[in-house]
Amino acid sequence: MELRDYQKDIVKRGVDVIVDHKLLYLQMEVRTGKTLTALSICEELGVRSVLFITKKKAISSIQDDYNNFGFTFDITIINNESLHKVTGDFDIIISDEHHRNGSFPKPNKSTKLIKQRWANLPMIFLSGTPNAESYSQVYHQYWVSNRTPFKQWPSFYKWAKDFVNITTRNFGYADVKDYSSADYSKIKPYIDKHIITYTQKQAGFESNVNEHILHCDMSETTYNIIHQLKRDKIMQGRTGVIIADTAVKLQNKIHQLCGGSVILEDGTTAIIDHSKAEYIRDKFKGKKIGIFYKFKGELKILKHIFGDSLCTTLEEFNGTDKNIALQIVSGREGISLREADALVYYNIDFSSISYFQSKDRMTTMNRQVNNVYWVFAKRGIEAKIYKSVINKKDYTVNMFKRDFELSK
Repeated sequence: MELRDYQKDIVKRGVDVIVDHKLLYLQMEVRTGKTLTALSICEELGVRSVLFITKKKAISSIQDDYNNFGFTFDITIINNESLHKVTGDFDIIISDEHHRNGSFPKPNKSTKLIKQRWANLPMIFLSGTPNAESYSQVYHQYWVSNRTPFKQWPSFYKWAKDFVNITTRNFGYADVKDYSSADYSKIKPYIDKHIITYTQKQAGFESNVNEHILHCDMSETTYNIIHQLKRDKIMQGRTGVIIADTAVKLQNKIHQLCGGSVILEDGTTAIIDHSKAEYIRDKFKGKKIGIFYKFKGELKILKHIFGDSLCTTLEEFNGTDKNIALQIVSGREGISLREADALVYYNIDFSSISYFQSKDRMTTMNRQVNNVYWVFAKRGIEAKIYKSVINKKDYTVNMFKRDFELSK
């Protein structure tokens, strides 16, 4: 196993950035090998101990890369949710999918913990989509390090006064300040020295992602429930009550129902409709597919319809002819579905990050075509969400109210 030539070049440049600035952001696109590149930088630096922070589903593949390459340093690989369990001393921190630390206006829990415990250490950040939703995501990503280029702005709110076009939005119940419109032309001079970018095109990838939209008829029961919820905001079913008395609740209930399940008022999930899972099973018969679902109830439906031909772990998927079902948010980062013949979306997420990251999961340097299929319920919500996220906009409740002609 050997690094590609471009990775070797990035390793040399990355070592220089760490030596000079103690903070490096590898903004390398999906499948270009940022994990091995980051680990190789650590090897060249001669460090003894590395803390690698990633998603739980990516831990095994990172451990495999570490084992197969014969690195001489010790490594601890941990997911963000388990950071509080970490013990020991480290020479450098690698933060994978680091855009997850870009919450604003306030940092999330793991971001605060990274800063609290390891802010003085050199850091390597990894992400192919560092600010997919807003350039305001930049601030807290660097804030975790004491070498942040924004040191003179100790809080996001102070930073926003100089870098963000702050506006006010009305959400019906209150006026709320909107901090999402940061000016990248002002930000760029501060962060350029820390960043190395690399694209799939530069790496020689010739793969095209072909997206196909498929429409599936749901059962009349599903359409009747949606109609009643839009009209009455409540429905009493055989197994429980569905309440949709606000636009947010109605949006979520319609989203769930378009996948064949719905979360009842008592927190349990009712399975309503197998139509979409049956459509996917029949449409892709004889193919090895990766399926992205949104809600837990959808996984229950898929397991029922696909039976033993469906698995939920990469190890089983890569070693058998089975199909795999993954939740969109947890499966969009740090995994490879290169063994799949096609990628099928059972449902769609409101987030544009989920769209751009998850659809590249099959991409490899040698693969010519990636076929991605979106299965939308006819007269459903998914097509409207899709129209938004492909334009790098999250699907909001205000968009929902407009699309479904709701006055409240």
